[in-house]
Amino acid sequence: MTNATTREAKVTRARWIRRPEGSNWGEFGPDDALGRMNLLTPQRVRAAVAEVREGITHALSLPLNLPGGNGLNPNRFPPVLRPTRRFGEINFNYELHRRVEGATDVLCDDLAVLHLQYSTQWDSFAHAGALFDADGDGVAEPVFYNGFRAGEDVVGPSDLDDSGFGGLHERTTSTGGALGIDNLARTGAQGRGVLIDLRRHLGEERAVVGYDTLAEIMDADGVEVEEGDLVCLHTGFAQRLVEMGGDPDPDVLHGACAALDGRDERLQQWITDSGLSALIADNYAVENLPSLPADLPAPALPLHHHCLFKLGVHLGELWHLTPLADDLHRLARSRFLLTAPPLNLPGAVGSPTTPIATL
Repeated sequence: MTNATTREAKVTRARWIRRPEGSNWGEFGPDDALGRMNLLTPQRVRAAVAEVREGITHALSLPLNLPGGNGLNPNRFPPVLRPTRRFGEINFNYELHRRVEGATDVLCDDLAVLHLQYSTQWDSFAHAGALFDADGDGVAEPVFYNGFRAGEDVVGPSDLDDSGFGGLHERTTSTGGALGIDNLARTGAQGRGVLIDLRRHLGEERAVVGYDTLAEIMDADGVEVEEGDLVCLHTGFAQRLVEMGGDPDPDVLHGACAALDGRDERLQQWITDSGLSALIADNYAVENLPSLPADLPAPALPLHHHCLFKLGVHLGELWHLTPLADDLHRLARSRFLLTAPPLNLPGAVGSPTTPIATL
């Protein structure tokens, strides 16, 4: 069993000899853990602030108890709230005069059991790695962005009781280490958002979107993506979740709304060439799942592989983009200031976020 809170990753050798084809490992430095968030320079942040004209704000987070149930992902559950204890008693509607004579205070404290990637979220680079021969010795090992190693940098327990919430203990048993989501929290995660409105062109039925369709929609709407932009894909999926009121129909949702074709190599190349810093969607995984067939061995999540593992591009999922998309369409705009820090929770591999778009 590994106690992740006492481990510190130390580099004693080159982290990788070979890097994946098409990756940018090492281009921001041998120990880089920010990926293409490095492209959010002060100049680009100032350009993002200049997009604020009307002073209209949109909060882009779903309530953290949506989607509801665990039909979308059987391994993720809604938040659980419980009161803490005060002096061995239930610390909720606690009348403080029971401890302090004459006090008129009535106090509540609570705690949360929170699956960090249940609702509106960011993925860190520790969320998806790959088996890859980074040592160049013909043997693939489990590694993550920039060659950070499973078991050395990204560390979890070996005892099943130290995972999940069935055996919940008051200690940490896993960490994304240097690739934790706290890196993104420290950048402020603020820049220019650019919205591509797939729903307006494709409707709400499932459409698997490759490069050609994406390019046609961007051209029709005059959408331009520049280096450092935070690209948001509006499909209408999160709006469907809101309308289902916490009781989603998985059969409906798994066939609803657009999702990117993660196998499309031209789409992958566009993500590389565009210089975007993050790729965000209001659907479940940004990419279509299950992915289209491929010759094996191959990643089951090819867009996660391309973005998180190879390029250091954060993915945002289940953002509520429909009200923002409607306002942008009304204003004939596609750009805005986007501020979306995750929780500053060291070592977490994903995090809820409450993004704010300012027009």
